[in-house]
Amino acid sequence: MLNLTDYLPFPIAIVLYIGIMILTIISMEGVAWLLHRFVMHGFGWFLHEDHHRYTEGRFQKNDTFAGIFSLLSFMLIFFNARELNILFWMGIGVALYGVGYFIFHDVWFHRRIKTKYKPKSSYMKRIFKAHSYHHQTSNSKGPGKSFGFLYASKKFNIK
Repeated sequence: MLNLTDYLPFPIAIVLYIGIMILTIISMEGVAWLLHRFVMHGFGWFLHEDHHRYTEGRFQKNDTFAGIFSLLSFMLIFFNARELNILFWMGIGVALYGVGYFIFHDVWFHRRIKTKYKPKSSYMKRIFKAHSYHHQTSNSKGPGKSFGFLYASKKFNIK
């Protein structure tokens, strides 16, 4: 696999790797949107459905999706850690996106871990409103609206 440190001076390679990591984090929102819209609210609804209704217990079938992304991230990091190549930094990007998703979605929004967090910034209020709207409009009859996790359109701004 391509290791930039074989071709570029060390500091430049590190800057490019950090850029790849950041690009991966940003790209994951698009990947997550597409998967949420077409897989979770499509043929994967049987796994995602329990996320849209109250369920007893600590885990949901929907957690399978987080497990898949965690496994993908782990494999990218583990199998490329020796060389610290592009795939390693992409794995780090996927992992960091997953941490952001977990904190926003599972901890702050759905309160799967008890917290007293209340959104104060306009950005956080906007993504809370968008996700709340998603849960109000999504069910087994239709996919609903607003599939993003860490980005929401400005139309969800709270005035």
